[in-house]
Amino acid sequence: MLPMTRWFGVTFSDDERNLEAEKACIDEIVERVLQMQAKAAAEQRRPLARGTHAKGVVATAKFEVFDGLAGREPALAARLAKGIFAKPGVYPATVRFANADSKVNSDFKADVRALSFSVDLTRGGSEVQETGIQRQDFSLQNTTVLPLNDARTFLATMKFLTASNPAKGFATLSLRDQLRVLRALALVEVQTRQKVRPYQQLRYWSNVPYRHGATDVVKQSASPSPGNPARPLVRNNSDALRDELARHAEEDDVMSSFDFGLQLLDVEKMTYWGERRDASFWIENASVEWKESQAPFFTVARLTLEPKSRISGASAEAVFFDVTRNASSDSAPVGSINRARWAGESASRKARMGV
Repeated sequence: MLPMTRWFGVTFSDDERNLEAEKACIDEIVERVLQMQAKAAAEQRRPLARGTHAKGVVATAKFEVFDGLAGREPALAARLAKGIFAKPGVYPATVRFANADSKVNSDFKADVRALSFSVDLTRGGSEVQETGIQRQDFSLQNTTVLPLNDARTFLATMKFLTASNPAKGFATLSLRDQLRVLRALALVEVQTRQKVRPYQQLRYWSNVPYRHGATDVVKQSASPSPGNPARPLVRNNSDALRDELARHAEEDDVMSSFDFGLQLLDVEKMTYWGERRDASFWIENASVEWKESQAPFFTVARLTLEPKSRISGASAEAVFFDVTRNASSDSAPVGSINRARWAGESASRKARMGV
């Protein structure tokens, strides 16, 4: 008997997907993303901000890639040592911690938190990567999966969220799309009901998979060091998270760091509802977790904030991350939601920057 999630949007085979229909979905997703971005700005009477992760704080950091061969079984070490992780080095990075919402809200409003960062490969401990790319971007959130499973779910949810009358907008959706939206909203509700903690003390996951060399696929995670310093958040300060991160970078003697790990897709060990699935199942279903008990993360690098490094004003607003364009072909994001997300994020960035 098939799990109920099949009827709520999780797909089990390529036969259930339609790439031609996905292209049409993505075109409409872009329209809806721009509509939501403009609506959020108008309601808050402010200029356009990012379509998501509208409120955040930017700083500089360093990204240290470890020697992947040290203490590891040779076959595993060879799988991990791909792309930027092929050889040790220390690279400058720009990081942005943010709230996921498209509106600029109080930091105590229930929300998902994000960590995005860009690694400058032109100025590191070794030569520029053989791929020729000059930077590699990463985007993570403090949740293990995305509520939006794929492009179809993304579009159905955007139709609901941008409808002038949500109830009528929901009623216009097909039954299958209604179930997709209900599952996505239920996941959002669970993910946002987390205790509000300083950005530097949260763990973050990529949510979505990326290529890793010619044959492997991975997810990524940034785990905070146990000693990352932080002061208690001030409850009556709507900018408590932003201000605490800025204070930390400016005042503390020890800077926060995050161990960066890779989780290799292993179809022989990973199961869903007790059964093994093929690689495309794990790649295409962004709302399905890769359980760490079946596929552990392996630490390959460390991200460390730089002291007195906050970037503010126009310089901070100019910072952006593009995990699709700023990646080699062997480290690019894969799957339906990544194809859809890139189109929406690119259009949102162009609108915000007036290009």
